[in-house]
Amino acid sequence: MIFSNTTCKLCAKVKDLFSSMGVSYFVLELDQIEHGQQLRNALFELTMEPSLPAVFARKQYVGGYDRTVKAHREGAFLKLLEGNWQTKQASYDYDLIVIGGGSGGLAASKEAATFGKNVLVLDFVVPTPLGTTWGLGGTCVNVGCIPKKLMHQTALLGQAIKDAPAFGWQLGDKPIKHSWSSLTEAVQNHIGSLNWGYRVALREKKVTYENAYGEFIGPHTIKTTNNKGVEKIYTAERFLIATGERPRYLNIPGDKEYCITSDDLFSLPYCPGKTLVVGASYVALECAGFLAGLGLDVTVMVRSILLRGFDQDMANKIGEHMEEHGVKFIRKYVPTKIEQIKKGTPGLLKVTAQATENSETIEGEYNTVMLAIGRDACTKKIGLQKVGVRINENTGKIPVNDKEQTNVPYIYAIGDVLEGKPELTPVAIQAGRLLVRRLYDGAFTKCDYINVPTTVFTPLEYGACGYSEEKAIERFGNNRIEVYHSYFWPLEWTVPSRDNNRCYAKIICNLADRNRVIGFHVLGPNAGEITQGFAAAIKCGIRKDQLDSTIGIHPVCAEIFTTLSVTKRSGENVAQSGC
Repeated sequence: MIFSNTTCKLCAKVKDLFSSMGVSYFVLELDQIEHGQQLRNALFELTMEPSLPAVFARKQYVGGYDRTVKAHREGAFLKLLEGNWQTKQASYDYDLIVIGGGSGGLAASKEAATFGKNVLVLDFVVPTPLGTTWGLGGTCVNVGCIPKKLMHQTALLGQAIKDAPAFGWQLGDKPIKHSWSSLTEAVQNHIGSLNWGYRVALREKKVTYENAYGEFIGPHTIKTTNNKGVEKIYTAERFLIATGERPRYLNIPGDKEYCITSDDLFSLPYCPGKTLVVGASYVALECAGFLAGLGLDVTVMVRSILLRGFDQDMANKIGEHMEEHGVKFIRKYVPTKIEQIKKGTPGLLKVTAQATENSETIEGEYNTVMLAIGRDACTKKIGLQKVGVRINENTGKIPVNDKEQTNVPYIYAIGDVLEGKPELTPVAIQAGRLLVRRLYDGAFTKCDYINVPTTVFTPLEYGACGYSEEKAIERFGNNRIEVYHSYFWPLEWTVPSRDNNRCYAKIICNLADRNRVIGFHVLGPNAGEITQGFAAAIKCGIRKDQLDSTIGIHPVCAEIFTTLSVTKRSGENVAQSGC
């Protein structure tokens, strides 16, 4: 069966091909029949190929001209007519092409390979405006979670050195100094070992890897371009978009010329010196926190609120703690111009900023200006419009169904590019593996995007799982929730006498559901380690009475969650006088 157009040269070639093979066929000329255009639209919905011809045999879609000719040359078309050939398997170069070599894409590709699938991974890092690039592994490994946590640990060690004399350590008379170059070298060496490990793992799984930029050029077809400009064309039965996000710029004079982002910071070849961090995201506060912990002069410029999307009670406590430890905040201002005063490593920059509520302007001089104002999905330059994949034009995010499937049936997406889903590495990994098991192993389990735990590695770490207080009130109503809270003082902090009544614990319970815990929040050391275990309990539906009946471990910070008794509604004092 050939769906054709009388003026189409490729349609005529397909007819000639079948005639030369002695194969009988039926042709429907869409430009010669009533409602031909509607039928052509229906064909596009079915095949996702906008052009003709469209060839079917034994109720299977063979393809357009190119794929039909390829199937004929490989002898596959005659096998199909004989009833012993699976069209899709024989007519594509790969079963699955994964666009993006981050944590989610790598997890999905290796999982697919375990089921015997032929997989290609494409990964290409477009250099930052300052020329920074990196290896296989994506944002988390190269310019996100891994280097961020290592530099956060560096700052914690600095605080431990300050605490040490109170515990009897004699550190000598010479001032202790920190070497930025030694830190970045150690961090980059570790990241380099991870990059190599990922390449080895792909090779062992027999996954093909190409360091090339992927762009859709037609249905089931992608063009790759490597850093030397060499182009290749590949086809696949299915595609997985896992391209992640990149930092956003301000689009003001001097931002791309003189500013850095988190993509540049972790491999910066010189100490950033006096630093202005623009933004109030978790990336902004984490980076400002560890830079201040290294002894640098750090200022954060905030447009509106801290940690939008997180519990604001906790966010404000983080800001207060950072201010007490030397981080300066300029609130309700945004930069309008960045100028270079002096070149150097670092140089000197002048920042002009304007108030968000009036016309007042301020100026300041800094060695480094780091932008952390949000991130944009890497979806607008990979040819999605050519294959009909819908995206949010404002954010670049991709809407998917509960199976991570886009509106184009053979194209899926996971990770930070998804609309309305948590932008977290473990979420992308979980979603990728479960997707592949559904596609190739007959599984049914879908990724659970509810009650996903996370931690913000600010100087006072913040762990959370479930609803923020604001979202709980919005969802259930103020009278249907109960908030239990308390400050606590880690035993390790008592001897050096620091930060009493700064660590804080809070749970949010649903009164209408037997006081089930629907929100968990903790500010304190090792918040991530604490939150991970409680996240499992929340997933299992833990209630307040079950927390109360759990015996605590003494003396640890997490013990506080077994003794919470004061509600916010009561207004009682929750300050602690001891550990």
